[in-house]
Amino acid sequence: MKKLIIILVLSALALYAIGQEDIWITQYEKSEFLETANYEEVIRYSKLLAGHSSIVDYTVYGSSPQGRDMPLLIIDRNGNFDPESVKASGNVVLFIQAGIHPGEADGTDAVLMLMRDMAITRDLYSLLEKVTFLVIPSFNVDGLGRFGPYNRINQNGPEEMGWRSNAQNLNLNRDYLKADTPEMHAWLKLFNEWLPDFFVDCHTTDGADFQYVLTYMMEIFGNMDPGLTAWQRDVFLPYVHEKMEIAGYPINQYVSFRRWHDPRSGLVSGTSSPRLSNGFSAIQNRPALLIESHVLKSHKIRVEGTYYLLKYTAELLNDMKSELQEKIKAADDFTASPAFREQALPLSFKRSAKDSVMVEFRGVEYTAEKSDLTGGIWFKYSDVPATYTLPWFNKPEVSFAADLPEAYIIPPEWIAVIERIKLHGIACSILNEPIEIEVNTYHFINPKWGDSPYEGRHTMRNIEYDKIMETRIYPKGSILIDMNQRAARVIAHILEPEADDSFVYWGFFDAIFEQKEYSETYKMEVVAREMLANDEELQKAFEKKKAEDENFGKNQWGMLNWFYQQTPYGDWKKDKYPVGKIYDRTVIK
Repeated sequence: MKKLIIILVLSALALYAIGQEDIWITQYEKSEFLETANYEEVIRYSKLLAGHSSIVDYTVYGSSPQGRDMPLLIIDRNGNFDPESVKASGNVVLFIQAGIHPGEADGTDAVLMLMRDMAITRDLYSLLEKVTFLVIPSFNVDGLGRFGPYNRINQNGPEEMGWRSNAQNLNLNRDYLKADTPEMHAWLKLFNEWLPDFFVDCHTTDGADFQYVLTYMMEIFGNMDPGLTAWQRDVFLPYVHEKMEIAGYPINQYVSFRRWHDPRSGLVSGTSSPRLSNGFSAIQNRPALLIESHVLKSHKIRVEGTYYLLKYTAELLNDMKSELQEKIKAADDFTASPAFREQALPLSFKRSAKDSVMVEFRGVEYTAEKSDLTGGIWFKYSDVPATYTLPWFNKPEVSFAADLPEAYIIPPEWIAVIERIKLHGIACSILNEPIEIEVNTYHFINPKWGDSPYEGRHTMRNIEYDKIMETRIYPKGSILIDMNQRAARVIAHILEPEADDSFVYWGFFDAIFEQKEYSETYKMEVVAREMLANDEELQKAFEKKKAEDENFGKNQWGMLNWFYQQTPYGDWKKDKYPVGKIYDRTVIK
Protein backbone atom coordinates (compact mmCIF):
# COMPACT_ATOMS: atom_id res chain seq x y z
CA MET A 1 0.00 0.00 0.00
CA LYS A 2 2.81 2.40 0.91
CA LYS A 3 4.51 1.73 -2.43
CA LEU A 4 1.22 2.36 -4.25
CA ILE A 5 0.76 5.69 -2.44
CA ILE A 6 4.26 6.75 -3.42
CA ILE A 7 3.60 5.82 -7.05
CA LEU A 8 0.32 7.73 -7.04
CA VAL A 9 1.96 10.79 -5.50
CA LEU A 10 4.80 10.70 -8.00
CA SER A 11 2.36 10.29 -10.86
CA ALA A 12 0.31 13.23 -9.61
CA LEU A 13 3.43 15.37 -9.32
CA ALA A 14 4.48 14.38 -12.81
CA LEU A 15 1.04 15.24 -14.20
CA TYR A 16 1.10 18.53 -12.29
CA ALA A 17 4.55 19.35 -13.71
CA ILE A 18 3.35 18.56 -17.23
CA GLY A 19 0.29 20.69 -16.71
CA GLN A 20 2.41 23.55 -15.42
CA GLU A 21 4.75 23.21 -18.37
CA ASP A 22 1.86 23.21 -20.82
CA ILE A 23 0.59 26.58 -19.68
CA TRP A 24 3.83 28.17 -20.85
CA ILE A 25 3.60 26.88 -24.41
CA THR A 26 2.55 29.84 -26.53
CA GLN A 27 -0.13 29.67 -29.20
CA TYR A 28 2.65 29.94 -31.77
CA GLU A 29 4.30 26.79 -30.38
CA LYS A 30 1.05 24.86 -29.84
CA SER A 31 0.11 25.35 -33.49
CA GLU A 32 3.46 23.98 -34.67
CA PHE A 33 4.53 27.51 -35.59
CA LEU A 34 1.60 28.18 -37.93
CA GLU A 35 -0.37 30.63 -35.75
CA THR A 36 0.28 33.81 -33.80
CA ALA A 37 -1.22 35.20 -30.60
CA ASN A 38 -4.40 37.25 -30.97
CA TYR A 39 -5.22 40.13 -28.62
CA GLU A 40 -6.95 37.97 -26.01
CA GLU A 41 -4.02 35.53 -25.97
CA VAL A 42 -1.47 38.35 -25.64
CA ILE A 43 -3.29 39.71 -22.59
CA ARG A 44 -3.86 36.25 -21.06
CA TYR A 45 -0.25 35.16 -21.46
CA SER A 46 1.14 38.50 -20.26
CA LYS A 47 -0.94 38.37 -17.08
CA LEU A 48 0.08 34.72 -16.59
CA LEU A 49 3.75 35.68 -16.66
CA ALA A 50 3.28 38.40 -14.05
CA GLY A 51 1.07 36.18 -11.91
CA HIS A 52 3.70 33.44 -11.70
CA SER A 53 6.89 35.48 -11.35
CA SER A 54 7.92 38.07 -8.80
CA ILE A 55 10.34 39.61 -11.31
CA VAL A 56 7.59 40.45 -13.84
CA ASP A 57 5.14 43.32 -13.48
CA TYR A 58 2.09 43.65 -15.73
CA THR A 59 0.55 47.07 -16.17
CA VAL A 60 -1.66 48.97 -18.59
CA TYR A 61 -0.06 52.17 -19.88
CA GLY A 62 -2.96 53.43 -22.02
CA SER A 63 -6.24 52.74 -23.75
CA SER A 64 -6.82 52.43 -27.48
CA PRO A 65 -9.46 54.34 -29.49
CA GLN A 66 -11.69 51.23 -29.27
CA GLY A 67 -11.14 50.94 -25.52
CA ARG A 68 -8.64 48.06 -25.40
CA ASP A 69 -6.02 47.93 -22.69
CA MET A 70 -2.47 48.58 -23.90
CA PRO A 71 -0.23 46.11 -22.02
CA LEU A 72 3.28 46.69 -20.71
CA LEU A 73 5.51 44.19 -18.93
CA ILE A 74 8.49 45.23 -16.81
CA ILE A 75 11.05 42.54 -16.04
CA ASP A 76 13.72 43.22 -13.44
CA ARG A 77 15.40 40.55 -11.36
CA ASN A 78 15.52 42.83 -8.33
CA GLY A 79 11.81 43.62 -8.52
CA ASN A 80 12.36 47.27 -9.49
CA PHE A 81 9.35 48.29 -11.53
CA ASP A 82 9.53 52.09 -11.64
CA PRO A 83 11.93 54.42 -13.46
CA GLU A 84 13.42 55.88 -10.30
CA SER A 85 14.40 52.59 -8.67
CA VAL A 86 15.73 51.16 -11.92
CA LYS A 87 17.82 54.26 -12.52
CA ALA A 88 19.16 54.05 -8.97
CA SER A 89 20.15 50.42 -9.58
CA GLY A 90 22.32 51.42 -12.54
CA ASN A 91 20.65 48.98 -14.93
CA VAL A 92 20.39 49.58 -18.65
CA VAL A 93 16.76 49.92 -19.73
CA LEU A 94 16.00 47.91 -22.87
CA PHE A 95 12.64 48.84 -24.39
CA ILE A 96 11.28 46.20 -26.80
CA GLN A 97 8.14 46.85 -28.81
CA ALA A 98 6.22 44.45 -31.01
CA GLY A 99 3.00 44.70 -32.96
CA ILE A 100 3.04 48.33 -34.09
CA HIS A 101 1.95 46.66 -37.35
CA PRO A 102 0.11 43.60 -35.98
CA GLY A 103 0.07 41.81 -39.32
CA GLU A 104 3.84 41.66 -38.88
CA ALA A 105 3.39 39.15 -36.11
CA ASP A 106 6.88 37.77 -35.52
CA GLY A 107 7.87 40.19 -32.78
CA THR A 108 4.83 39.40 -30.62
CA ASP A 109 5.49 35.65 -30.64
CA ALA A 110 9.22 36.20 -30.06
CA VAL A 111 8.82 38.50 -27.05
CA LEU A 112 6.29 36.24 -25.33
CA MET A 113 8.80 33.37 -25.47
CA LEU A 114 11.72 35.63 -24.53
CA MET A 115 9.92 36.84 -21.40
CA ARG A 116 9.01 33.27 -20.45
CA ASP A 117 12.59 32.07 -20.90
CA MET A 118 13.91 34.84 -18.67
CA ALA A 119 11.30 34.78 -15.92
CA ILE A 120 9.79 31.25 -15.85
CA THR A 121 12.16 28.64 -17.29
CA ARG A 122 15.12 30.89 -16.38
CA ASP A 123 17.05 29.66 -19.43
CA LEU A 124 17.84 33.30 -20.22
CA TYR A 125 17.85 34.60 -16.65
CA SER A 126 21.41 35.86 -17.14
CA LEU A 127 20.09 38.53 -19.53
CA LEU A 128 18.64 40.28 -16.48
CA GLU A 129 21.98 40.75 -14.72
CA LYS A 130 22.38 44.41 -15.71
CA VAL A 131 19.36 44.98 -17.94
CA THR A 132 15.78 45.90 -17.09
CA PHE A 133 13.28 45.05 -19.83
CA LEU A 134 10.26 47.12 -20.81
CA VAL A 135 8.19 45.02 -23.20
CA ILE A 136 5.14 46.02 -25.22
CA PRO A 137 3.97 42.71 -26.73
CA SER A 138 1.53 44.52 -29.01
CA PHE A 139 1.48 48.29 -29.45
CA ASN A 140 -1.36 48.57 -31.96
CA VAL A 141 -3.97 46.63 -30.00
CA ASP A 142 -6.92 47.71 -32.16
CA GLY A 143 -5.05 46.57 -35.25
CA LEU A 144 -4.46 43.23 -33.51
CA GLY A 145 -8.17 43.11 -32.76
CA ARG A 146 -8.83 43.19 -36.51
CA PHE A 147 -7.60 39.60 -36.70
CA GLY A 148 -8.07 37.53 -39.85
CA PRO A 149 -6.54 35.46 -42.65
CA TYR A 150 -6.54 38.19 -45.32
CA ASN A 151 -4.41 40.93 -43.82
CA ARG A 152 -1.03 40.61 -45.62
CA ILE A 153 -1.15 39.05 -49.07
CA ASN A 154 2.65 39.09 -49.56
CA GLN A 155 3.47 37.39 -46.27
CA ASN A 156 4.31 33.72 -45.71
CA GLY A 157 2.17 33.04 -42.60
CA PRO A 158 0.91 32.91 -39.96
CA GLU A 159 -2.56 31.60 -40.80
CA GLU A 160 -4.27 34.67 -39.29
CA MET A 161 -2.86 37.98 -38.13
CA GLY A 162 -3.73 41.56 -37.22
CA TRP A 163 -4.12 44.65 -39.41
CA ARG A 164 -1.48 47.31 -40.19
CA SER A 165 -3.23 50.52 -39.11
CA ASN A 166 -5.08 51.43 -35.93
CA ALA A 167 -8.86 51.77 -35.66
CA GLN A 168 -8.63 55.35 -37.00
CA ASN A 169 -6.81 54.00 -40.10
CA LEU A 170 -3.60 55.71 -39.05
CA ASN A 171 -0.15 54.13 -39.19
CA LEU A 172 1.39 54.42 -35.74
CA ASN A 173 4.84 54.19 -37.29
CA ARG A 174 4.28 57.54 -38.95
CA ASP A 175 3.01 59.22 -35.79
CA TYR A 176 5.96 59.53 -33.42
CA LEU A 177 6.57 63.25 -33.87
CA LYS A 178 3.13 64.59 -34.83
CA ALA A 179 1.43 62.38 -32.19
CA ASP A 180 -2.14 62.42 -33.51
CA THR A 181 -3.26 59.11 -32.00
CA PRO A 182 -4.27 58.20 -28.44
CA GLU A 183 -1.88 55.26 -28.63
CA MET A 184 1.05 57.57 -29.32
CA HIS A 185 0.04 59.92 -26.54
CA ALA A 186 0.29 57.00 -24.10
CA TRP A 187 3.54 55.77 -25.65
CA LEU A 188 5.22 59.18 -25.41
CA LYS A 189 4.28 59.50 -21.77
CA LEU A 190 5.81 56.08 -21.13
CA PHE A 191 8.95 56.86 -23.13
CA ASN A 192 9.56 60.15 -21.35
CA GLU A 193 9.01 58.62 -17.92
CA TRP A 194 11.62 55.94 -18.56
CA LEU A 195 13.95 57.44 -21.22
CA PRO A 196 15.19 53.94 -22.10
CA ASP A 197 18.80 53.39 -23.06
CA PHE A 198 18.08 51.19 -26.08
CA PHE A 199 14.93 50.68 -28.14
CA VAL A 200 13.93 47.77 -30.39
CA ASP A 201 10.95 47.89 -32.76
CA CYS A 202 9.93 44.56 -34.35
CA HIS A 203 8.62 44.49 -37.93
CA THR A 204 8.34 42.25 -40.99
CA THR A 205 9.46 43.71 -44.29
CA ASP A 206 7.90 43.71 -47.75
CA GLY A 207 9.79 43.84 -51.03
CA ALA A 208 12.04 41.49 -52.96
CA ASP A 209 13.35 38.03 -52.13
CA PHE A 210 16.84 37.40 -50.71
CA GLN A 211 18.69 35.02 -48.42
CA TYR A 212 18.76 37.10 -45.22
CA VAL A 213 16.37 36.01 -42.47
CA LEU A 214 16.33 39.54 -41.07
CA THR A 215 17.29 43.00 -42.15
CA TYR A 216 17.58 45.91 -39.76
CA MET A 217 17.72 49.68 -39.61
CA MET A 218 19.96 51.70 -37.33
CA GLU A 219 20.65 55.42 -37.63
CA ILE A 220 24.29 55.38 -38.69
CA PHE A 221 24.06 57.76 -41.68
CA GLY A 222 24.45 61.17 -40.08
CA ASN A 223 21.26 62.20 -38.27
CA MET A 224 22.37 61.22 -34.76
CA ASP A 225 24.93 62.19 -32.15
CA PRO A 226 28.36 61.18 -33.53
CA GLY A 227 29.42 59.22 -30.44
CA LEU A 228 26.26 57.12 -30.43
CA THR A 229 26.46 56.69 -34.19
CA ALA A 230 29.98 55.27 -33.88
CA TRP A 231 28.97 52.95 -31.02
CA GLN A 232 26.15 51.47 -33.06
CA ARG A 233 28.28 51.11 -36.20
CA ASP A 234 31.52 49.87 -34.63
CA VAL A 235 30.40 48.00 -31.51
CA PHE A 236 26.78 46.87 -31.66
CA LEU A 237 26.42 45.87 -35.31
CA PRO A 238 29.62 43.80 -35.64
CA TYR A 239 28.66 41.87 -32.51
CA VAL A 240 25.13 40.94 -33.58
CA HIS A 241 26.18 40.28 -37.18
CA GLU A 242 28.68 37.68 -36.01
CA LYS A 243 26.33 36.10 -33.48
CA MET A 244 23.44 35.82 -35.94
CA GLU A 245 25.70 34.37 -38.65
CA ILE A 246 26.96 31.66 -36.29
CA ALA A 247 23.39 30.90 -35.17
CA GLY A 248 22.32 30.42 -38.79
CA TYR A 249 20.19 33.55 -39.13
CA PRO A 250 22.16 35.87 -41.45
CA ILE A 251 21.23 39.56 -41.26
CA ASN A 252 21.90 42.63 -43.38
CA GLN A 253 21.32 46.37 -43.30
CA TYR A 254 17.81 47.15 -44.54
CA VAL A 255 18.03 48.29 -48.14
CA SER A 256 15.73 49.39 -50.89
CA PHE A 257 16.53 48.94 -54.54
CA ARG A 258 17.11 51.76 -57.01
CA ARG A 259 14.43 50.12 -59.14
CA TRP A 260 11.69 48.57 -57.05
CA HIS A 261 12.02 44.76 -56.68
CA ASP A 262 15.22 44.72 -58.77
CA PRO A 263 18.41 44.07 -56.70
CA ARG A 264 20.69 44.32 -59.74
CA SER A 265 19.74 48.01 -60.03
CA GLY A 266 21.74 48.72 -56.86
CA LEU A 267 21.02 49.18 -53.16
CA VAL A 268 20.04 52.35 -51.30
CA SER A 269 19.89 53.24 -47.61
CA GLY A 270 19.67 56.49 -45.72
CA THR A 271 18.47 58.39 -42.70
CA SER A 272 15.00 57.99 -41.20
CA SER A 273 12.74 60.91 -40.37
CA PRO A 274 11.35 61.22 -36.82
CA ARG A 275 7.86 60.15 -37.90
CA LEU A 276 9.40 56.64 -37.71
CA SER A 277 10.43 54.89 -34.50
CA ASN A 278 14.15 54.66 -35.26
CA GLY A 279 14.32 58.23 -36.58
CA PHE A 280 12.51 59.44 -33.48
CA SER A 281 14.90 57.58 -31.17
CA ALA A 282 17.84 59.13 -33.00
CA ILE A 283 16.77 62.69 -32.15
CA GLN A 284 16.24 61.55 -28.55
CA ASN A 285 19.90 60.43 -28.34
CA ARG A 286 18.85 56.82 -27.90
CA PRO A 287 20.11 53.94 -30.07
CA ALA A 288 17.33 52.03 -31.78
CA LEU A 289 17.25 48.76 -33.66
CA LEU A 290 14.40 48.32 -36.12
CA ILE A 291 14.08 44.63 -36.98
CA GLU A 292 12.63 43.71 -40.36
CA SER A 293 12.17 39.93 -40.58
CA HIS A 294 11.91 38.71 -44.17
CA VAL A 295 8.30 38.43 -45.33
CA LEU A 296 8.90 35.46 -47.65
CA LYS A 297 10.56 33.27 -45.02
CA SER A 298 8.31 31.00 -42.95
CA HIS A 299 6.71 32.43 -39.82
CA LYS A 300 8.77 29.95 -37.78
CA ILE A 301 12.11 31.13 -39.18
CA ARG A 302 11.11 34.78 -38.81
CA VAL A 303 10.12 34.35 -35.16
CA GLU A 304 13.29 32.42 -34.36
CA GLY A 305 15.47 35.03 -36.03
CA THR A 306 13.75 37.84 -34.11
CA TYR A 307 14.09 35.91 -30.84
CA TYR A 308 17.82 35.41 -31.30
CA LEU A 309 18.50 39.00 -32.33
CA LEU A 310 16.68 40.21 -29.20
CA LYS A 311 18.72 37.77 -27.11
CA TYR A 312 22.05 38.89 -28.54
CA THR A 313 21.08 42.54 -28.17
CA ALA A 314 20.47 42.01 -24.46
CA GLU A 315 23.73 40.07 -24.10
CA LEU A 316 25.73 42.98 -25.50
CA LEU A 317 23.90 45.53 -23.36
CA ASN A 318 24.87 43.54 -20.27
CA ASP A 319 28.51 43.53 -21.38
CA MET A 320 28.61 47.15 -22.56
CA LYS A 321 26.34 48.73 -19.93
CA SER A 322 28.74 51.38 -18.68
CA GLU A 323 30.09 52.38 -22.10
CA LEU A 324 26.59 52.82 -23.56
CA GLN A 325 25.32 54.80 -20.59
CA GLU A 326 28.38 57.07 -20.70
CA LYS A 327 27.86 57.79 -24.39
CA ILE A 328 24.17 58.56 -23.87
CA LYS A 329 25.00 60.93 -21.02
CA ALA A 330 27.65 62.66 -23.12
CA ALA A 331 25.16 63.06 -25.99
CA ASP A 332 22.46 64.45 -23.69
CA ASP A 333 24.88 66.85 -21.99
CA PHE A 334 26.21 68.15 -25.31
CA THR A 335 22.72 68.59 -26.79
CA ALA A 336 21.71 70.65 -23.75
CA SER A 337 24.77 72.90 -23.98
CA PRO A 338 25.31 76.19 -25.88
CA ALA A 339 28.02 74.41 -27.91
CA PHE A 340 25.30 72.36 -29.62
CA ARG A 341 23.98 75.54 -31.26
CA GLU A 342 27.34 76.78 -32.55
CA GLN A 343 26.82 75.04 -35.89
CA ALA A 344 23.68 74.71 -37.97
CA LEU A 345 21.77 71.51 -37.18
CA PRO A 346 21.06 69.19 -40.15
CA LEU A 347 17.32 68.50 -40.19
CA SER A 348 16.78 67.04 -43.64
CA PHE A 349 18.94 64.77 -45.77
CA LYS A 350 19.06 63.44 -49.28
CA ARG A 351 21.08 60.54 -50.59
CA SER A 352 24.02 61.10 -52.90
CA ALA A 353 23.23 59.68 -56.34
CA LYS A 354 26.91 59.52 -57.27
CA ASP A 355 28.75 58.24 -54.21
CA SER A 356 28.47 54.49 -53.56
CA VAL A 357 30.45 51.52 -52.27
CA MET A 358 30.49 48.02 -53.77
CA VAL A 359 29.16 45.29 -51.46
CA GLU A 360 28.13 41.67 -51.64
CA PHE A 361 24.39 41.03 -51.40
CA ARG A 362 22.99 37.56 -50.79
CA GLY A 363 20.02 37.42 -53.08
CA VAL A 364 18.39 34.75 -55.21
CA GLU A 365 18.29 34.19 -58.92
CA TYR A 366 15.36 35.93 -60.59
CA THR A 367 13.98 37.03 -63.91
CA ALA A 368 12.29 40.25 -65.00
CA GLU A 369 9.69 39.61 -67.68
CA LYS A 370 7.15 41.83 -69.38
CA SER A 371 3.67 40.98 -68.11
CA ASP A 372 1.17 39.98 -70.79
CA LEU A 373 -1.56 41.11 -68.38
CA THR A 374 -0.41 44.60 -67.36
CA GLY A 375 2.53 45.39 -69.62
CA GLY A 376 4.66 46.05 -66.55
CA ILE A 377 7.76 44.22 -65.38
CA TRP A 378 6.98 40.97 -63.56
CA PHE A 379 9.77 39.85 -61.22
CA LYS A 380 9.94 36.10 -60.64
CA TYR A 381 12.15 34.94 -57.78
CA SER A 382 13.56 31.44 -57.57
CA ASP A 383 14.81 29.42 -54.58
CA VAL A 384 18.34 29.34 -56.02
CA PRO A 385 20.77 31.40 -53.93
CA ALA A 386 22.89 33.95 -55.76
CA THR A 387 25.44 36.42 -54.41
CA TYR A 388 25.62 39.75 -56.26
CA THR A 389 28.26 42.46 -56.10
CA LEU A 390 26.26 45.66 -56.14
CA PRO A 391 26.68 49.41 -55.64
CA TRP A 392 25.29 50.54 -52.28
CA PHE A 393 24.28 54.20 -52.20
CA ASN A 394 24.33 55.23 -48.55
CA LYS A 395 26.14 58.56 -48.42
CA PRO A 396 23.94 61.33 -46.97
CA GLU A 397 23.96 64.94 -48.09
CA VAL A 398 22.43 67.64 -45.92
CA SER A 399 19.53 69.23 -47.77
CA PHE A 400 18.55 71.59 -44.94
CA ALA A 401 20.23 72.75 -41.74
CA ALA A 402 18.83 75.30 -39.29
CA ASP A 403 20.54 77.98 -37.24
CA LEU A 404 19.25 77.33 -33.76
CA PRO A 405 18.23 80.15 -31.40
CA GLU A 406 18.60 80.26 -27.66
CA ALA A 407 14.82 79.92 -27.36
CA TYR A 408 11.57 79.66 -29.29
CA ILE A 409 8.38 81.47 -28.29
CA ILE A 410 4.84 80.36 -29.20
CA PRO A 411 1.63 82.35 -28.63
CA PRO A 412 -0.84 80.58 -26.31
CA GLU A 413 -3.59 80.20 -28.93
CA TRP A 414 -1.65 77.42 -30.72
CA ILE A 415 -3.04 74.89 -28.29
CA ALA A 416 -2.57 71.72 -30.33
CA VAL A 417 1.10 72.55 -30.91
CA ILE A 418 1.72 73.34 -27.25
CA GLU A 419 -0.02 70.14 -26.14
CA ARG A 420 2.19 68.05 -28.43
CA ILE A 421 5.33 69.82 -27.21
CA LYS A 422 4.42 68.92 -23.63
CA LEU A 423 3.69 65.33 -24.68
CA HIS A 424 7.24 65.11 -25.96
CA GLY A 425 8.59 65.89 -22.50
CA ILE A 426 10.00 69.22 -23.65
CA ALA A 427 10.62 71.68 -20.83
CA CYS A 428 8.93 75.04 -21.31
CA SER A 429 7.90 78.04 -19.26
CA ILE A 430 4.81 80.23 -19.43
CA LEU A 431 4.92 84.03 -19.65
CA ASN A 432 3.12 85.61 -16.72
CA GLU A 433 2.90 88.97 -18.48
CA PRO A 434 2.75 90.13 -22.11
CA ILE A 435 6.08 90.92 -23.71
CA GLU A 436 7.08 93.07 -26.66
CA ILE A 437 10.14 91.56 -28.30
CA GLU A 438 12.02 91.46 -31.60
CA VAL A 439 12.11 87.94 -33.03
CA ASN A 440 13.45 86.16 -36.07
CA THR A 441 10.81 84.22 -37.95
CA TYR A 442 9.56 83.22 -41.42
CA HIS A 443 7.25 84.76 -44.00
CA PHE A 444 5.94 81.95 -46.21
CA ILE A 445 5.65 82.23 -49.97
CA ASN A 446 3.49 80.26 -52.38
CA PRO A 447 2.48 77.40 -50.07
CA LYS A 448 1.15 74.23 -51.70
CA TRP A 449 -0.36 71.11 -50.20
CA GLY A 450 -0.61 67.51 -51.32
CA ASP A 451 -3.62 66.52 -53.40
CA SER A 452 -4.54 63.50 -51.28
CA PRO A 453 -4.46 62.84 -47.54
CA TYR A 454 -1.44 61.27 -45.89
CA GLU A 455 -1.92 59.86 -42.41
CA GLY A 456 -5.13 61.81 -42.02
CA ARG A 457 -3.61 65.15 -43.02
CA HIS A 458 -2.95 67.17 -46.16
CA THR A 459 0.75 67.79 -45.80
CA MET A 460 2.54 70.80 -47.21
CA ARG A 461 4.63 69.87 -50.25
CA ASN A 462 6.10 73.30 -50.94
CA ILE A 463 7.66 75.23 -48.08
CA GLU A 464 9.27 78.46 -49.25
CA TYR A 465 9.86 81.50 -47.08
CA ASP A 466 11.76 84.69 -46.48
CA LYS A 467 13.58 85.06 -43.20
CA ILE A 468 12.35 88.19 -41.42
CA MET A 469 12.80 90.08 -38.18
CA GLU A 470 9.96 91.95 -36.58
CA THR A 471 8.82 93.28 -33.24
CA ARG A 472 5.83 91.44 -31.83
CA ILE A 473 3.75 91.44 -28.71
CA TYR A 474 3.47 87.94 -27.26
CA PRO A 475 0.57 87.80 -24.80
CA LYS A 476 0.44 86.41 -21.31
CA GLY A 477 0.39 82.61 -21.43
CA SER A 478 2.82 82.35 -24.35
CA ILE A 479 5.19 79.40 -24.17
CA LEU A 480 8.94 79.96 -23.99
CA ILE A 481 11.13 76.99 -24.91
CA ASP A 482 14.80 77.23 -23.97
CA MET A 483 17.13 75.20 -26.16
CA ASN A 484 19.53 74.35 -23.34
CA GLN A 485 17.86 71.00 -22.76
CA ARG A 486 18.30 67.35 -23.69
CA ALA A 487 15.40 67.45 -26.16
CA ALA A 488 16.84 70.29 -28.29
CA ARG A 489 16.93 68.09 -31.41
CA VAL A 490 13.25 67.25 -30.94
CA ILE A 491 12.35 70.93 -30.57
CA ALA A 492 14.14 71.85 -33.78
CA HIS A 493 12.48 69.06 -35.76
CA ILE A 494 9.06 70.23 -34.57
CA LEU A 495 9.47 73.99 -35.00
CA GLU A 496 11.84 74.49 -37.95
CA PRO A 497 9.48 74.55 -40.97
CA GLU A 498 11.82 72.85 -43.44
CA ALA A 499 12.47 69.84 -41.21
CA ASP A 500 11.07 66.64 -42.70
CA ASP A 501 8.38 66.27 -40.03
CA SER A 502 7.90 69.83 -38.89
CA PHE A 503 4.51 70.86 -37.61
CA VAL A 504 4.29 73.24 -40.57
CA TYR A 505 4.67 70.23 -42.89
CA TRP A 506 1.97 68.30 -40.98
CA GLY A 507 -0.50 71.19 -41.17
CA PHE A 508 -0.64 72.32 -37.55
CA PHE A 509 -0.27 75.94 -38.72
CA ASP A 510 -2.46 75.82 -41.84
CA ALA A 511 -4.81 78.50 -40.52
CA ILE A 512 -2.17 81.22 -40.99
CA PHE A 513 -2.47 80.78 -44.77
CA GLU A 514 -6.17 81.65 -44.86
CA GLN A 515 -7.36 85.16 -45.72
CA LYS A 516 -10.28 86.16 -43.50
CA GLU A 517 -11.04 89.76 -44.60
CA TYR A 518 -11.59 90.82 -48.22
CA SER A 519 -12.32 93.83 -50.38
CA GLU A 520 -14.89 94.29 -53.12
CA THR A 521 -13.67 94.89 -56.65
CA TYR A 522 -15.69 98.09 -57.10
CA LYS A 523 -13.82 99.60 -54.12
CA MET A 524 -10.36 98.34 -55.05
CA GLU A 525 -10.59 99.49 -58.70
CA VAL A 526 -10.52 103.01 -57.26
CA VAL A 527 -7.98 102.37 -54.50
CA ALA A 528 -5.54 100.51 -56.76
CA ARG A 529 -5.34 103.41 -59.21
CA GLU A 530 -4.66 105.82 -56.36
CA MET A 531 -1.90 103.55 -55.05
CA LEU A 532 -0.23 103.26 -58.44
CA ALA A 533 -0.35 107.03 -58.99
CA ASN A 534 1.51 107.62 -55.73
CA ASP A 535 4.02 104.75 -55.70
CA GLU A 536 6.38 104.10 -58.61
CA GLU A 537 7.94 101.07 -56.90
CA LEU A 538 4.50 99.51 -56.48
CA GLN A 539 3.93 99.98 -60.22
CA LYS A 540 7.16 98.07 -60.95
CA ALA A 541 6.23 95.30 -58.53
CA PHE A 542 2.78 94.96 -60.13
CA GLU A 543 4.23 94.67 -63.64
CA LYS A 544 6.78 92.15 -62.47
CA LYS A 545 4.10 90.03 -60.81
CA LYS A 546 2.07 89.98 -64.05
CA ALA A 547 5.12 89.05 -66.11
CA GLU A 548 6.07 86.18 -63.81
CA ASP A 549 2.55 84.80 -63.32
CA GLU A 550 0.41 84.60 -66.45
CA ASN A 551 -2.70 83.57 -64.51
CA PHE A 552 -2.33 86.53 -62.17
CA GLY A 553 -2.63 88.96 -65.07
CA LYS A 554 -5.91 87.36 -66.18
CA ASN A 555 -7.60 87.41 -62.78
CA GLN A 556 -9.31 90.68 -61.83
CA TRP A 557 -10.06 89.66 -58.25
CA GLY A 558 -6.57 88.25 -57.77
CA MET A 559 -4.91 91.43 -58.98
CA LEU A 560 -7.10 93.67 -56.86
CA ASN A 561 -6.64 91.43 -53.84
CA TRP A 562 -2.88 91.81 -54.33
CA PHE A 563 -3.33 95.58 -54.04
CA TYR A 564 -5.60 95.09 -51.02
CA GLN A 565 -2.86 93.16 -49.22
CA GLN A 566 -0.51 96.16 -49.73
CA THR A 567 -2.90 98.49 -47.89
CA PRO A 568 -3.06 98.94 -44.11
CA TYR A 569 -6.31 96.93 -44.27
CA GLY A 570 -4.46 93.76 -45.28
CA ASP A 571 -3.79 91.10 -42.64
CA TRP A 572 -0.20 91.59 -41.51
CA LYS A 573 -0.25 88.17 -39.82
CA LYS A 574 -1.18 86.21 -42.94
CA ASP A 575 1.52 83.79 -44.10
CA LYS A 576 3.75 84.72 -41.17
CA TYR A 577 4.96 82.02 -38.81
CA PRO A 578 3.63 82.75 -35.32
CA VAL A 579 6.61 81.03 -33.70
CA GLY A 580 9.47 83.38 -32.89
CA LYS A 581 13.19 82.62 -32.62
CA ILE A 582 15.07 84.44 -29.85
CA TYR A 583 18.85 84.59 -30.19
CA ASP A 584 19.44 86.52 -26.96
CA ARG A 585 17.57 84.88 -24.12
CA THR A 586 18.54 87.65 -21.66
CA VAL A 587 16.01 90.05 -23.20
CA ILE A 588 13.31 88.08 -21.37
CA LYS A 589 13.56 88.41 -17.63
